[in-house]
Amino acid sequence: MTTQILIVDDEPANLATLRQILSPEYALVFARSGHDALHMATKHRPDLILLDIQMPDMSGYEVCRELKKDVNTNGIPVIFITSLSEVGDEAAGFEVGAVDFILKPVTPLLVRARVRAHLSLVSAIQLERSYLEAISMLGVASEVKDIDTGVHIWRMASYSRALAAAIGYDEIQCKHIELAAPMHDVGKLGIPDIILRKPGALDPSERSIMQRHSEIGFKILSKSNAPILQMAAMIALHHHEKWDGSGYPRGLVGEAIPEVARIVAIADVFDALRMVRPYKAAWPLEQVIEALTNGAGKHFDPNLVRHFIGILPQILALEADWSRKEREDLYL
Repeated sequence: MTTQILIVDDEPANLATLRQILSPEYALVFARSGHDALHMATKHRPDLILLDIQMPDMSGYEVCRELKKDVNTNGIPVIFITSLSEVGDEAAGFEVGAVDFILKPVTPLLVRARVRAHLSLVSAIQLERSYLEAISMLGVASEVKDIDTGVHIWRMASYSRALAAAIGYDEIQCKHIELAAPMHDVGKLGIPDIILRKPGALDPSERSIMQRHSEIGFKILSKSNAPILQMAAMIALHHHEKWDGSGYPRGLVGEAIPEVARIVAIADVFDALRMVRPYKAAWPLEQVIEALTNGAGKHFDPNLVRHFIGILPQILALEADWSRKEREDLYL
């Protein structure tokens, strides 16, 4: 699809100059007043707006302010093209939502460079948004398959992020684990409903089938080279491993289990025990903490259990917030 730019200036000569500079690469639409600019922005939804500041009916500041109020246009980046060069002019422009300034008289090289830079940023943001939506849909798909989980995947993801931060993960790593964790049970898409939704304990044969979900999830997620999905694949495969080697599917022991899977295992079990399910009541907090403590060194990494209990007030605040979102149906 052709990239479209809206150029706004009350002087025809300025419009002609920018047309000459940009028309070889982009589709252009034009406006000669602030009111026309608002109309054209709503009609065409351009990828970028080049906006003069000094216009007779509305200033560029006023136009930009109105654009940012409208949900249909507030995401369009605005570059001011102006002869105003004081620091206060730039500050006023950034305050109303502009992303850049180009001073008149313009030079072709500078205009093209600035336009390309901001359009590249828009493309990157759109790609990231699509990527995050796809990740979210994978998590929702596994949640819909297992109809009793409610907001479990989102709660345990927030607990995983909190625990990762507590042991020293940086902001990017924390965000990655929060995005990867909701996909931990995506392999349940491959488990028959009669087993997945059985309202009681599974027999040995059913349990063997259920345990396949970790490898099914790994098979799905490992097809991508994206770092978050690679992390999600490791979590899906190993979140049922146990510190003492008695878990599945590989029977890994201790630190041989990827740390992100050890983090998610604690968050997952904590939230599962706190939930009402068809086959059990929600456990009181004291009982859940006792289960985690007793499982340290057996099921769970003992150091991670210690840190998790150390941030319990934060975990309970997250739990309360997600419970509110679930009541108000705000989590999807």
